[in-house]
Amino acid sequence: MQTIAFYGSSLLSAYWNGAATYYRGMLRALAAQGYRITFYEPDVYDRQKNRDIDPPDWCRVVVYAGTVEALRAAAAEAAKADIVVKCSGVGFEDDLLLTEVMRAARPGALRIFWDVDAPATLAELRAAPDHPLRRALGGLDMVLTYGGGAPVIEAYRQLGAADCVPVYNALDPETHHPVAPQDRFRGDLAFLGNRLPDRDERVAAFFTRPARATPEARFLLGGSGWQDVSMPANVQRLGHVPTADHNALNVSARMVLNIARDSMAANGFSPATRVFEAAGAGACLITDAWEGVELFLKPEEEVLVARDGADVAEFLRSVPPERARAIGAAALRRVLAEHTYDRRAADLDILLRRHADLEAAS
Repeated sequence: MQTIAFYGSSLLSAYWNGAATYYRGMLRALAAQGYRITFYEPDVYDRQKNRDIDPPDWCRVVVYAGTVEALRAAAAEAAKADIVVKCSGVGFEDDLLLTEVMRAARPGALRIFWDVDAPATLAELRAAPDHPLRRALGGLDMVLTYGGGAPVIEAYRQLGAADCVPVYNALDPETHHPVAPQDRFRGDLAFLGNRLPDRDERVAAFFTRPARATPEARFLLGGSGWQDVSMPANVQRLGHVPTADHNALNVSARMVLNIARDSMAANGFSPATRVFEAAGAGACLITDAWEGVELFLKPEEEVLVARDGADVAEFLRSVPPERARAIGAAALRRVLAEHTYDRRAADLDILLRRHADLEAAS
């Protein structure tokens, strides 16, 4: 049984941590493949005060204090693992953590950087030729990315990565699945996402303007950071929506909206966690347009693709509840058949074993 030391933002809390669902789905599925995993996360950003799951039985979780001393002690534990993973966006001394973790990794261990926001990371690397990650790439066995197609793969290879492989978001059917609707989440369109600088303009275009254009419709806005943003009267602010309520939100609204961040939309091939959460609950999903969407869901049959806010408003006017339910049901069938974390983990297991064999033979 191979061991993994995994350094990420948080497994226990989705609070200001969009990668939580991705980590949970992937690591649970890798554990089912036979890997023994320890997840190391810093106690920062009040995440430990806002846990939404207990430590799971499929992964050991180590929470370390937000101090350099505690970081170094946690990084030293990497010496015990067969596979060492440092993720992007951990949120506390990321550059130092990368250096310490890879320094601690024993000879023969697989060294992996797992990028959960490749567009942002690549922009940093291009702007800083002496960036610690850029200097470290040549000593890593591979880069895994949360999304991104050929442009992201080529960019990492040009920067010195030996290999770059996308491991796309997926569905964990044990976590996201159809449930009974709840009156508190009933509405015509629900959007769930924290406010981020490179999402504001697209939220205004794809959510706020359609809300103003269809005053007869009821809109639900979930996520943190929106309290100071002006919204039309037909928008109900939900604030932070715990993961345990995502299924109910997704099944209760007639449609659910996905809005990519600017950088994700520009790069394409980056389906958000929300895409699979909504599809897994059997929701009718409207997504803003981005390259590669058809690789995951078929437009018009399994997902509705909006070029702009006018398209969103038109879907609200023209798609009756029965068609919305049919689209949601088709999306659920597709993701269960092709886009589960079990399938992603099986592919990743093959990749890890191949790299381990190559390392042993060298």
